[in-house]
Amino acid sequence: MRADAPAQRERGGLLAALGAYAIWGFLPLYLLLVATVPALEFVGWRIVFTAPACLVLVAARRQMPALAAALRSAGVLAWLAVSAILIAVNWVLYVWAVQRGHVLAASLGYYINPLLNVLLGTIFLRERLSRLRWGAVALAGTGVLVLAWSAAGTLLVSLGLAVSFALYGLVRKRVPVGSVPGLTVESLLLLPLAVGLILLSTRAGHGVALGVDPGRDAAILASGLVTAVPLLLFATAARRLPYSTLGFVQFLAPSIVFVLGLTVFAEPLQPAQAICFAFIWCAAALFIADLWLQRRAAAAAARAITPA
Repeated sequence: MRADAPAQRERGGLLAALGAYAIWGFLPLYLLLVATVPALEFVGWRIVFTAPACLVLVAARRQMPALAAALRSAGVLAWLAVSAILIAVNWVLYVWAVQRGHVLAASLGYYINPLLNVLLGTIFLRERLSRLRWGAVALAGTGVLVLAWSAAGTLLVSLGLAVSFALYGLVRKRVPVGSVPGLTVESLLLLPLAVGLILLSTRAGHGVALGVDPGRDAAILASGLVTAVPLLLFATAARRLPYSTLGFVQFLAPSIVFVLGLTVFAEPLQPAQAICFAFIWCAAALFIADLWLQRRAAAAAARAITPA
């Protein structure tokens, strides 16, 4: 193995994370195309079209043996069932929030997520936090408390998004299966539930009929790729990067969503939300400063041990 292999692996993970969070950042614009589809039913369609998309990717990457091994392992299946439930909950909450005009709440949820990432990384993965990161955790926690004190009705949406996705990332990091086979198993586990949900919606008379709106149909058909691509990128990043480092890159997605919420969706920013966002942004600044200091120190150490 080359000496620069770990650096190349981390660089690839960083690029994957940037791609995933950029796609997620602009996801509310995509959801405008399916605004008339109920959140639960749309998530059902997402799962239905994500499963075959993942199978094609597995075949193209010649990972069928890895997929078969994951399906034969009871332990892996159990953990992936947990992660599948977590990501399904996250999908439903996110789609519901955008459809109900809570784009800023969705943005806040993904600003809070890095706080949970570093806490989970410290508790379960034994990642050590610097003083700056602990300060960032304290600031973010204060912002959440401010929003809770104001009894903001959207706080549960924000916390639900943050908790479900943080736990999803933690589980996926601990499961010994590749990103593509893992997502394939998750989508296959959810597929019966998704099909049942669509059938129930149709039988109840409020299901969406394909073939009526070509634009909406195309958006629904594309949901497999829209779902699979960023999740695959994230799963790759989660396995290649230190877990807490994902929090730095994650600020890209909520920043894009925040701007979209204020501009495209024209949501009003409530005073308690503004205060909470201010604390979260200060926490993000500390995170970024700490990352910069760590990398500068690492570069200095590398120069010091390099032979003349």
